Amino acid sequence: MNDKKDVFDRIMSLPGLRLFYEPYTKYKAVLLYVFFGGCTTIVSIGSFILFNIILGELLSNVVSWVLAVTFAYITNRIWVFCSKAKGKVVFKEMLSFYSGRLITLILEEVLLFVFVILLQLNAVVIKIIAQFVVLVSNYFISKLITFKEGIVK
Repeated sequence: MNDKKDVFDRIMSLPGLRLFYEPYTKYKAVLLYVFFGGCTTIVSIGSFILFNIILGELLSNVVSWVLAVTFAYITNRIWVFCSKAKGKVVFKEMLSFYSGRLITLILEEVLLFVFVILLQLNAVVIKIIAQFVVLVSNYFISKLITFKEGIVK
């Protein structure tokens, strides 16, 4: 891992939090991924609510997806996977990230269609299960494909 401490390393070095520093460093990428995933959810829902007033449900959902994925890309690139990509490689990395998110969006839609529409199971339960599948899938796509060169170890 990089010897230079980022803002999260400095926070975890504060008195009272030092107790958690060792497990934090061991699971840093996963913990930051979950933290920024929560923040991404807030961006998604907040922007959906904001743009729904102006654009309606369908268009605001697309706008909120773009804003949320952009936020996720930036935070994952900087803090979760510590990408050092520059120049044209950044565009390739970004394309890979958006493509991976688009694939998991389709996966989620398929899961919802099969289990809610066809099998008529509880939509909320299936949405929660689908979100877990998407979260795990997105992490591994990012770790193994998009940011494979700059992963925090």
